[in-house]
Amino acid sequence: MSIFRVELKKVVDDSYEIEVGRSLAEKLADDLAHGLMDSRSRFALITDSRVEKLYAEPICRRLLDLGLKGQLFSFPAGEKSKTRSTKAELEDRMLEAGYHRDCFVLAVGGGVVSDLAGFLAGTFGRGVPFINYATTLLAAADASVGGKTAVDTPLATNLIGLFYQPRKVYIDIDCWNTLPPREISSGLAETVKHACLADSTFFEYLERHMAEIRAVSPDACEYIARRNCEIKYGVVMRDERETGLREVLNLGHTVGRAVEVLSGYRLLHGEAVSIGLAAQTALSVRMGYITPADAARVTSLLEQAGLPVRIPEYIDRNMLVKKLYTDKKVRNGRLRFVLQRGIGNVVEFSPGVFAAEIGESTVRDILLAMP
Repeated sequence: MSIFRVELKKVVDDSYEIEVGRSLAEKLADDLAHGLMDSRSRFALITDSRVEKLYAEPICRRLLDLGLKGQLFSFPAGEKSKTRSTKAELEDRMLEAGYHRDCFVLAVGGGVVSDLAGFLAGTFGRGVPFINYATTLLAAADASVGGKTAVDTPLATNLIGLFYQPRKVYIDIDCWNTLPPREISSGLAETVKHACLADSTFFEYLERHMAEIRAVSPDACEYIARRNCEIKYGVVMRDERETGLREVLNLGHTVGRAVEVLSGYRLLHGEAVSIGLAAQTALSVRMGYITPADAARVTSLLEQAGLPVRIPEYIDRNMLVKKLYTDKKVRNGRLRFVLQRGIGNVVEFSPGVFAAEIGESTVRDILLAMP
């Protein structure tokens, strides 16, 4: 018997820029003209049916006018399309169109587009670079930093994917003007989450300026876009692969993701997360980590954002408890939760451990008691 050791130690610099601004399509074109993608000149623009006419087609035409080669690939809008089959269909269409490893992917859209296109880019030809052009508040708050890409399964959301960092991210605030009010509210759930876990001053800003934000005031929106990125970066830079600290970004998501799936995606992601945040505050009160008054501030802010804080009547509470076991934080068949410590902080249960086991009976009591 013999052993041959393969040494593959390497240092990788996955740094990238996030540009926050307005009407950034021309800036994207200029960056590509000046070598953002090095020698790659063929793009696959991935978008959905909602964004296709609004932003993706004009961007595609601008890049073709610039002399780049490529085409647009669209799929039906909505969380129901964020699946392995949609990814495979897009890959097959790219292969049929003659795409190879010398291309790059440009994701133009919201969170579903960025998650799906990023996952595709990470596996197509064993990995091609991609750019994320975020058109929604949810994508700006949640998908722009961290490199998490994934698709949903019938069992639960985001169980299949990989960590894959973009070459650059553009957050175009002007795109938010075309979002329905419900989509603005959905994006605000992740914004409130960031304030709850990391910054009480930001939480107070949201309390004071929520009406301006929902009206898409440019100054307020640019501020929250940048602050979201700063808060998430502060976590991701210390734990890129979610080995400990990064679990705090799942605040509210244990119940939220389960509610989202059981709703049949009638609830938007942010709406489900909002319900999860309300459940999390109730659990944090029970465990003595947050006062009832601060918990009430959180639910009040979510309601100011136009978000639900009650479990829909059509969701069976006992089924909801069972669905919690599909959460990625479950270890050895036990439920684990990230919990708030007051406003602007989370509980560190022991050094480097930010999620704790909570008994099923306690969780069931909380969910049954929620309105």
